[in-house]
Amino acid sequence: MAWNEPGGGGKDPWGGGNNSGPPDLDEAWKKFRDRLNGLFGGSGGGSGSGGGNAGSAAPLVGIVLLVAAAIYFVLGFYVVDARERAVVLQFGAFHEIKDPGLRWNAPLITTVFVENVTEERQYPSRGLMLTQDESIVELPITVQYNVNDVKAYVLNVRDPENSLRQAADSALRHVVGSSELNEVLSGGRSQIAEAVQERLQNYLNSYGTGIDVREVNIQEARPPEEVRDAFDDVIKAKEDEERLKNEAQAYANSVIPQARGEAQRMIEEAEAYRARVVAEAEGESRRFELLMAEFDKAPEVTRRRLYIDAVEEVFSKASKVMVDVEGGSNMLYLPLDRLNNRQSGNASGSAGQSGMSADTLREVTEQVTRELNRRPSNTVRTDSRGDIR
Repeated sequence: MAWNEPGGGGKDPWGGGNNSGPPDLDEAWKKFRDRLNGLFGGSGGGSGSGGGNAGSAAPLVGIVLLVAAAIYFVLGFYVVDARERAVVLQFGAFHEIKDPGLRWNAPLITTVFVENVTEERQYPSRGLMLTQDESIVELPITVQYNVNDVKAYVLNVRDPENSLRQAADSALRHVVGSSELNEVLSGGRSQIAEAVQERLQNYLNSYGTGIDVREVNIQEARPPEEVRDAFDDVIKAKEDEERLKNEAQAYANSVIPQARGEAQRMIEEAEAYRARVVAEAEGESRRFELLMAEFDKAPEVTRRRLYIDAVEEVFSKASKVMVDVEGGSNMLYLPLDRLNNRQSGNASGSAGQSGMSADTLREVTEQVTRELNRRPSNTVRTDSRGDIR
């Protein structure tokens, strides 16, 4: 039978006796408080209501403090990734740098700044700027950088990336302002990128930002849209000029060596001709000296020998010979041209078509002489020296 049904014996589930009325909430709260006091070392009863309230407030404060201490302890944990470093400030002053791992620092006492030190970061920029020759060009760049000094990056500059942007724009404008338009638009971009990187790194080092510039990439430089057509015409004209220069240089490279070779050949031929003429002249002079010596020894024989040699030389170059016989009315014709052609056709190594050898001429001459000697009516005229005329 339920306690609140009629005849239930007046049992009170809250232990309040046989009171058949509703449960006393104050009594229930008092029992619960006594049990908590027993758990935390408090007394089970109190002399008055004031003492009971003070005794019950002390355990609650302890619980709150315990929970707050646990939360404070838990909030002090943080994780530093392998690519990161943590800068710890204690009471606003630099304390230490934490390496990767699970770390703990007291909240409210210390401040932790975690930064990625291995990530390659990029800063793109572009704008119109003036070159040295007072031309306007639009030059987009991309700066790749990372953090090499996390302490300087966190503490020295309020906004390191903003300082990087301003320094990059300043370095780019300074370098472009010292270069001509042709260098910026064509082959000078690599040198400009190196100069911008060096100047930008010097700026950042002087600021103490802790940033290391890895690379500066300069993309295709373009003129302003308003004058792009004129710039294109100028570039085409420069390309044509360069092409014509290359063609002229190629032609010069092909003609000049040939001319030099021809000149060298002519010089060598002239040297050879000079050497030949000098050698022949020296040989003739030496021959004349030897002949003069022989002439002194035997003048008549030498004179006749010279005459015969001269006749042989003349006859060797003639294709026809006419013989005048003294006392006769006819002239003897010797067909030496036919003899010469037959002789050159039958024997190899003979003289050319226009002449005959000395041996053949001598043989023909001897035959003519014998024929004339056999004719009594024909005599050969001789001069006072006995030479045949």
